[in-house]
Amino acid sequence: MPPRLDLPGRQANRHAGAVVGTVEDGSRFASLGRPRRVWAIGAIHAEPERLDVIHQAIGQRFRPGDRLVYLGNMIGFGASVVETVDRLLAFRIALLALPGMFASDIVYLRGQQEEMWQKLLQLHFAPDPRTVLDWMLRQGVAPTLAAYGGNQDAGMAAARGGAVMLGRWTRELRQAVAARPGHEALFNALRRAAYTGGQTGKNGPGKDGVTNAGAPDGASNDDGWTGSNRGGGSLLLVNSGIDPRRPLTGQGDAFWWGSAAFARLEQPYGGFRRLVRGYDPSWSPESPGVDVGPVTVTLDGGCGRGGYLVCACFDSFGEMLDLFQA
Repeated sequence: MPPRLDLPGRQANRHAGAVVGTVEDGSRFASLGRPRRVWAIGAIHAEPERLDVIHQAIGQRFRPGDRLVYLGNMIGFGASVVETVDRLLAFRIALLALPGMFASDIVYLRGQQEEMWQKLLQLHFAPDPRTVLDWMLRQGVAPTLAAYGGNQDAGMAAARGGAVMLGRWTRELRQAVAARPGHEALFNALRRAAYTGGQTGKNGPGKDGVTNAGAPDGASNDDGWTGSNRGGGSLLLVNSGIDPRRPLTGQGDAFWWGSAAFARLEQPYGGFRRLVRGYDPSWSPESPGVDVGPVTVTLDGGCGRGGYLVCACFDSFGEMLDLFQA
């Protein structure tokens, strides 16, 4: 678990800019409606070459009515952070050029690495910034720091120098992110989770974790697809974990640090038949790239840690339709 940060809250989604597009509301969650298919990409960890292969495979198969969800941990561990974010933005532009595509059809989840990066940019508010920074560096944020021109030693010196010096250091990092077209917008558009079968209100799903006011049954598009009429929210996508004792809107940092509870889940959660995550912090070279449980699926082949990048395709009720890795 991370050390105590005590950082101020920020608006979950600000205007995402022309490249990333505007999120449909202020929700922390992405309602995918009732899509034809959902393509889910596991932890990338700044390996753009593997991401290129996955993007090429998806691009050949993607059709209107599909959704694409990146399951967080897009950065961290790997050194090619800037190049990875540039690839994410370029593929988004390519998909949005297809007829019938909307900005909300592509979703980026906040992972452990993105959460730490956001907190690092607010490090001057932390009660013990040196401890927090040291912990983050050991958790894989160092390559992201270096990619945006930051220096570990300078950061530690600024943390020792006090809030003013540290604020100047974090401001330079924020300026470096803003100088990269689309990067700040993408980081500001991250969601905590995505799900099929319902629409969120401005405060997210209902008290049971999900509402069932999804796209109308039998809806069709110009590509000839007719939506299923089975109804109900069935697929939930998260970064690393979930606490089954809490509703979806009460998960807090369990999305990033609740991996143990996720691995033990054997019953449907909040109306969801299938829960999918893209990062397993306990991954090792002996781990399976894809782990399928009674209700859970883990898509982590160890990308950025000597393994592979995994992508799976699901229908909106959680049935796996396709699976590949790079």
